Amino acid sequence: MPELTPSTREAARRIGITETALRKAEQTSRIAREPDGQWDIDKTRRRLVETADPVRSPLVRGGSAGNAGDGTPFARLKVAQLAFKVEAQRLALDETKRRLLDVTEANGALDEIGSTMRDALLNWPARVSGLIAAEISVDPHLLQTILQGHINDLLTEAADRFDPAGLGGDRPPQP
Repeated sequence: MPELTPSTREAARRIGITETALRKAEQTSRIAREPDGQWDIDKTRRRLVETADPVRSPLVRGGSAGNAGDGTPFARLKVAQLAFKVEAQRLALDETKRRLLDVTEANGALDEIGSTMRDALLNWPARVSGLIAAEISVDPHLLQTILQGHINDLLTEAADRFDPAGLGGDRPPQP
């Protein structure tokens, strides 16, 4: 059988808080009277603990281990809020120390490096095929054609490894 009382002063005394605190909690809709206008002491105490700031509330701080409020929704919200602030501060520090990169700039730099390497590799057979052909006494044009075929295979394999099908996004598919 629930413990009921019509008196706000008596309810506050039984719960262990001031009458003013009880009235403020009622005004802010943290707690409510029963439909008949009485206070259910256990229900009101439980609702006050669930919605209380663990640092300020004598009901929550009164726990034996000092952690009575850890499971309340308010306490979980405070922990989440603190974690969010810590993460925001960490990101701000990383940005200040220039540990963060702009994705667009990084992708542009990688594309520039990649295209420079690709162009160097594609031009390499034309530059060295004559020298290599002279060393091994073969036709320079044949050697250049063979080298270009192997370089093209290498670049195709590298492109497939670094840009699997469907992830190229902004580039049209290669035939």
